[in-house]
Amino acid sequence: MVRTMFKAASLGAAALFAVAVAGDVQAQPKNQADCEKLYKPTVGQSGKDVVWVPTPDELVRRMLTMAKVTDKDFVIDLGAGDGKIAIAAAKAPFSANSLGIEYNPDMVKLANCMVQVEGVPSKTKVIQGDIFKEDFTKADVITMYLLPELNLCVRHRILGMKPGTRVTSHQFTMGDWKADETAEIEYRNAYLWIVPARVAGAWTFKDSGSMQFAVNLTQTFQEIAGDVTLANGKQPLVGATLRGTDVRFAFNDDKGNTRTFTGSVKGAQLVGTLRAPNGPEVAVTGTLQGQPRAGEWATMLSQCGRFYGK
Repeated sequence: MVRTMFKAASLGAAALFAVAVAGDVQAQPKNQADCEKLYKPTVGQSGKDVVWVPTPDELVRRMLTMAKVTDKDFVIDLGAGDGKIAIAAAKAPFSANSLGIEYNPDMVKLANCMVQVEGVPSKTKVIQGDIFKEDFTKADVITMYLLPELNLCVRHRILGMKPGTRVTSHQFTMGDWKADETAEIEYRNAYLWIVPARVAGAWTFKDSGSMQFAVNLTQTFQEIAGDVTLANGKQPLVGATLRGTDVRFAFNDDKGNTRTFTGSVKGAQLVGTLRAPNGPEVAVTGTLQGQPRAGEWATMLSQCGRFYGK
């Protein structure tokens, strides 16, 4: 279905170019100059809620590398402009299927012409649309070069995507959602976030033997903390971390041995192993009691209503 959609888009881009070149119905774009006969943008021109400034090629490559894009991924670029990021994601070494969402219809025509020039019409296209209305939840990777307020106002939607989704931004952050990774190329910044699983709540753990313990987790974005309850009482967790669906924490057991849990969220369970120093790994499963606790960190900010007609 995705390939059919891309094929239709590529045929449409070729048709647009053919109409633009009067008297030559066989004409096909060969380079960027040919595409700019359709439309030539200027750096700094105004758009809906943004101005257009292209992302340097090296930074595009770094963003896609940070997100570990592969041919198994579906990449969606928010505010695609001339299609540069979506096209780069479709080409080697990344070779992903990709989609760009761009509000300016003239930029969409230019972008799809460049898709033809770069030889990736079977893997990518750019559609005309509003990022506050279009559905981008099926992406494995989100890329964007927006403005700080726009980043904040798509943040709650991104946080609602499947855990493990990678998000990379040129230049601008997402407020108090700290980046998991940063990079700098020629004084320009790239940021990466991994959408965290929702783990706040009470968990009951059991191993394959007789050991049982309870863990209470709190969460703000990917930062977690909590405590563990054992037979000898309650104590804080040590070194608790969350990256996507991967969870890790440590505590001292009833005998004073440090136990380290390493595992992954699988629905309402935390499945992994528990290990003591110089001891074997023991399979252990935690079960969430009820639903994950909601947090204000995952909700839409009050100033964002105007983008959604509220």
